Amino acid sequence: MDDRQISILLVEDEEHLQETLRLNFELEGYSVTSAYTGPDALKALRNEHFDLIILDVMLPDMDGITVCENIRLTNMEIPILILSAKNQSADRVLGLKKGADDYLTKPFNLEELLIRVKKLIEKSQLIKFREPVSDEFVFGENKINFSTLEGFNGNGEKIALTKKEAMLLKLLVENKNEVVTREKILQVVWGYNVYPTTRTIDNFILSFRKYFEKDSKHPQYFQSVRGFGYKFTLEK
Repeated sequence: MDDRQISILLVEDEEHLQETLRLNFELEGYSVTSAYTGPDALKALRNEHFDLIILDVMLPDMDGITVCENIRLTNMEIPILILSAKNQSADRVLGLKKGADDYLTKPFNLEELLIRVKKLIEKSQLIKFREPVSDEFVFGENKINFSTLEGFNGNGEKIALTKKEAMLLKLLVENKNEVVTREKILQVVWGYNVYPTTRTIDNFILSFRKYFEKDSKHPQYFQSVRGFGYKFTLEK
């Protein structure tokens, strides 16, 4: 993690809670910018860099879920923690589907919130400092050229990749050995409001196995994690 002060955008319209949280975050060494409405939060994001957004659901003018959706249209990386008085499972699932990384219901334990904030920031910093994937990536006997949209397998066959195939491959490679959720894939590769069915992603994974696996029925690289997403596995 770098040495600069971590910055948090705190979006909460209840003034007493806003001040209480702000004080506690500042005591932890974070820099805090306050926003009381959805539009104010989006404006702040256009003008300043933040390492984390803490977002209340019940906001005037624009609810927190809509704010979250708007943020994810242009920024997929910044972690978002939703605070909500809505504690039904369906509300939590909706928040996570719309792009939140975590969801905490009110009333909450302050220590638990601080722990969740710390973990989200640490994860964000690790992602930020990952080594970027170069235009050419080699794994096993296979090679992918992301700039020319071409792949080459161990049999010497040249594979013409579609743009979406290359985007999905790059996303999986960037997150190698980690599960990438279906929601993240759909947001990054297809765009927020153009969701295909998850079967479409399955078909892409099947194609990758056909292209690059020695035994497509027993894949070494391209794994499906039932109920969660997909993973590009590469031995360290």
